[in-house]
Amino acid sequence: MALFDMTDNDRRVCEEKVREFLPDRIIDAHTHVWLDAHSSHNPKSHERTVSWPSRVALDNSVEDLIESYRLMFPGKSVTPLMFSSVDEGDDLDLMNGYVSSCAASHRFPALIFAHPSWSGAELEKKIRAGKFIGAKVYLNLSPSYLPRKEIRIFDFLPPHQLEILHENRRVVMLHIPRDGRLRDPVNLAQMLEIERNYPGVRLIIAHVGRAYCDEDVGDAFEVLKATKNMVFDFTANTNGWVFEQTIRAFGPERCLFGSDLPITRMRMRRLCENGTYVNLVPRGLYSDVSGDKNMREVDPPQSEKLTFFMYEEVLAIRQACERAGVDRRGVESIFHGTAKRVLGL
Repeated sequence: MALFDMTDNDRRVCEEKVREFLPDRIIDAHTHVWLDAHSSHNPKSHERTVSWPSRVALDNSVEDLIESYRLMFPGKSVTPLMFSSVDEGDDLDLMNGYVSSCAASHRFPALIFAHPSWSGAELEKKIRAGKFIGAKVYLNLSPSYLPRKEIRIFDFLPPHQLEILHENRRVVMLHIPRDGRLRDPVNLAQMLEIERNYPGVRLIIAHVGRAYCDEDVGDAFEVLKATKNMVFDFTANTNGWVFEQTIRAFGPERCLFGSDLPITRMRMRRLCENGTYVNLVPRGLYSDVSGDKNMREVDPPQSEKLTFFMYEEVLAIRQACERAGVDRRGVESIFHGTAKRVLGL
């Protein structure tokens, strides 16, 4: 049985709009690999984050990851940067161990999923032991006493870890917190502080700072325009205007493709309403979504035209490149060259 179905519409989108746009070699700089058997299924796991991604897949083995590329990107060679998907209460050693073993067996780069309570020395020891190239950090592991709206970057990426990551020139995948997303002044100040005080850190800002809607940008690109090191991944985002502004501000050499697999196996199309993103999905495909402000069900014929989140992202990148006048070399930077340089491959 196939991992997921490819409809005639999916194949048409792939052949007519996706396949010829993509370079033959791709680096997917943002993928999650974990096994459901390793998860603690913590009932409080979504108190600080959205819950809809968990509707797409229970887990994502490395075999499922590779099969996703075979189905979605036929004829392309894809190298993923892998890390786990962790909730508070999960066994970090077990989940990081699985990623490490997958990376070793398939010769893929990987990041350790780091807990902010670790000392800098402990983090570096674990990175070396697992042969990781850096760390993935996430707001859901910040101290439990902090209200979600008050979490700051340094609460889950503490300075004592940044110091050792800087000294060893490690990659850091950062999903910024706070309701203001990329425009939030606290986020911007701490991003600039990392750039200034820890220049050895190879910092990837995930999801273009979670700027999923135009309203999420604010004056961020003006504030960040003098930076030299940080790069921005387009992961799980379908906003072509945001991509275009990122490219214009920093150039394709500081932009990179990431999928967020398995989430982008979702069949959907995204729109924004009053600054809030809404995923349109086929009715019944992802159970009851009536209580989720980020999800809305649609019926035929609209639902029959929905393709993969993955393709929607690629099409938005294509639109941005065309509007920003990005040539073929720039496209190859976004899908391969930037990540190759940043990850040291």
